[in-house]
Amino acid sequence: MVTAKVKAGQLQANLQTPDLQSGQRQIARNGENQHAFRDLLADKLKAGSSQVKFSAHAVERLHSRDIALTDNELVQLNNAVDKVKEKGGKDALLMMGDLAFVVSVPNRTVVTAMEKFAGEQKVFTNIDSALVV
Repeated sequence: MVTAKVKAGQLQANLQTPDLQSGQRQIARNGENQHAFRDLLADKLKAGSSQVKFSAHAVERLHSRDIALTDNELVQLNNAVDKVKEKGGKDALLMMGDLAFVVSVPNRTVVTAMEKFAGEQKVFTNIDSALVV
């Protein structure tokens, strides 16, 4: 399976350009053709409303922390939200590899994202569940 990295900067830039039609391609800064994240997200949402969304704050955090998500990681994130929802979770901490996400489960919205750093303390508040993927 081929995975494509989606950079946070593309998330922010593409979410703010509603004039592109689904299926169009955008030239990336490095010169390669890539689907605009907004178009990929729109296509996924058409298939069903079960896809995870990213809040403006989460997009900003992904961009500022230079975090890129692969297609496989987005699938894992969606599956993790489904599992937490099945157990009745509302606000969850999802830990995937070296990434951590705080997600509003009923809204299927990533509220914030960060990388885990060894030896550094992190405090997560206002969550009722956690899942290590």
